[in-house]
Amino acid sequence: MCANVFGVLKSLFGKPFDGGKRMDHGGPQQQQHPMEQQQQPYHPQHPAMMRLYEVQKEVASLGPQVCTFSGLQNDRDYKRLERELTRLLLDVDQVDTEGKPELQGARKRAAQEVEGLLRYLEENATHPSRQAIEELSNEARRLVDERVVAPQRSGGVAEINDELVDALQELVLRLTQVKTEGRVPLRKARYRALTRLCAVQDVIEGRTQQQTLSLPLSGDTHEAVHHINQVMVKVSVARSQLVALLMGLSGRDSCAHLSRILTEMQVELDALDVSGNAAIRNYRKQVVEEINGLLKHLDLEGEGEDTRRYDLAQNNSIREIEAVRAHVSHLREGVLRHCVMGDLSFRPKAELQSLLTHLDQVDTAKNPCIREARRRAVVEVQAIITFLDLREALARRQPGPSEHPSHRAVWLVLGSLSDLQAQVLGFDGKRADKSYMMLEELLTKQLLTLDAVDPQGDETTKMARKQAVKFAQNILNYLDMKTDEWEY
Repeated sequence: MCANVFGVLKSLFGKPFDGGKRMDHGGPQQQQHPMEQQQQPYHPQHPAMMRLYEVQKEVASLGPQVCTFSGLQNDRDYKRLERELTRLLLDVDQVDTEGKPELQGARKRAAQEVEGLLRYLEENATHPSRQAIEELSNEARRLVDERVVAPQRSGGVAEINDELVDALQELVLRLTQVKTEGRVPLRKARYRALTRLCAVQDVIEGRTQQQTLSLPLSGDTHEAVHHINQVMVKVSVARSQLVALLMGLSGRDSCAHLSRILTEMQVELDALDVSGNAAIRNYRKQVVEEINGLLKHLDLEGEGEDTRRYDLAQNNSIREIEAVRAHVSHLREGVLRHCVMGDLSFRPKAELQSLLTHLDQVDTAKNPCIREARRRAVVEVQAIITFLDLREALARRQPGPSEHPSHRAVWLVLGSLSDLQAQVLGFDGKRADKSYMMLEELLTKQLLTLDAVDPQGDETTKMARKQAVKFAQNILNYLDMKTDEWEY
């Protein structure tokens, strides 16, 4: 969709007034320009037409800025664009058309183009998804400020643990689920929020690992150790400053300033004489790697400006994942078709396993959207594999007369779950559909049936019931995933 928007913009702003029509979601589209009616010689040189042409050139300059603006209404760039567009609208309104219909039409279309840009600017800045992105970003800022930045600034120790890492991962997942409707500004805003939050995740997880090291070494070991220990303290402070920068909590700090500080630390470490001592050399190397790990996150100032980064439909990894999903869809249709005929001979497990291996090798470049796309593709493959495994187990099952009644009850539920999973695999609808609600209700009933099974102390039944409950929950989760309308 982003490519389509920019294609429209190129055609729009490459020639004078295209007025009247609108781009998708409120932006402008192309239409015949009144100046093309050059059979009336006074029009091109007419003062009114000359002024409208000047307005058109300014619109051509502002249009791409409007259509890629990803901020909010209180942002400085939003106010600037709104102010300049409003000025252009007033300029158009003041053009004297001398009552000539042709000039009046040209002025009207020019006004419509400017109004279209104003509307597009406002729609994206106030869109519910844009607000959702901002709310999640603010939630992340509050969390990081409370647990990492504020303690460090007050001279305390940042509270970094698995709970914080898990909370940040949950926010990343929620951000990937924000719908953008293909709008360039919303995709851009989501991508920028994700890259910053993922960078903070990386920094914090790196710090968590650092705390497990048996470092720093004692200063009595080598005279250089004392200097490295001092740098380690500075690195800890710089880490907190970097997190604050990434989350917009930095105050007067800047990426350039922090980069200079970290580079000076590297120079200081390089100047130390650690020759002849492998342990100290290794210690210095680890600290240098810590600094390099921080430096790599200082290039996020312009992150998100490159359309190729957030227009993932053009991403090679996404294309790989989509090719795998198409193959999986073909195999799934084959499995279900043979299942209806009662034929268990079609078991493409080897092929499905090879697809899992392929997905595991897809480069996500630490992009959370690509990572989530890959995860969902993996779930689709695993759903077919578990379905085939259960079908095979049901076909092989030969219950004996001594089988525990509760164990038999669990297998009866598994048989029902297998039939329901076949329906879920073939389901292609939305959550509002009656078929979705029916499947959800039937799966929930099977869970209740399992809950009512009394193992009567039989350990085999306990284990079987536990596995059946997990299986039913996985089917429910898969059904939810198929209908959550996620987009990359």
